[in-house]
Amino acid sequence: MPFGYYHQLNAKAKRIYRASDKVSDFPLPDVFAVQPVVQKIFEALEAESHLRTQKWTQRMLNMLTNQLLIRPIRFELLDIRPSNPRMELYGLYYPTEGRRRPRIQVWMRTAKRRQVVAFRTFLRTLLHEFCHHLDYDCLGLKDSFHTQGFYQRESSLISQVLPVAALSISGNGSSPKAKMMKLAKRKI
Repeated sequence: MPFGYYHQLNAKAKRIYRASDKVSDFPLPDVFAVQPVVQKIFEALEAESHLRTQKWTQRMLNMLTNQLLIRPIRFELLDIRPSNPRMELYGLYYPTEGRRRPRIQVWMRTAKRRQVVAFRTFLRTLLHEFCHHLDYDCLGLKDSFHTQGFYQRESSLISQVLPVAALSISGNGSSPKAKMMKLAKRKI
């Protein structure tokens, strides 16, 4: 069942929308290789380290694009989310900028309280924007719509990356690794 805006699209955009909607998951070739990097992102966010979060997130994206044999992405970690009275912006994807690489931007702090975003929110936002990249580079779509299939692909990536990263985590209830384990057990 298409989302409400589907009927406002022209015929070409509707074809792209339907093609996107048909793909519900995106298996990663070697998610186990990504596991330690996801853990490092979690630890960097817990430490509120902008530099380390930027570094490890870029490394994860490099690993994913190398595994999938697609164009690399430039990642930018920004500080406080832009907002207006009705919404906050979590992330953006820019497919191409002339000769530059595609780019993902994600904000690290909430607009109102200026707190570091929760790890799961950060990871979901990052993988949401990465799904736009997959639409262009893996699925060969000419546009990237928010379809039911798109959100299923996003959830597929989260369920692959988050639990796999948590499987080998040990420690007592107060360590960052134990906190990540609890997060991984929650329903996505």
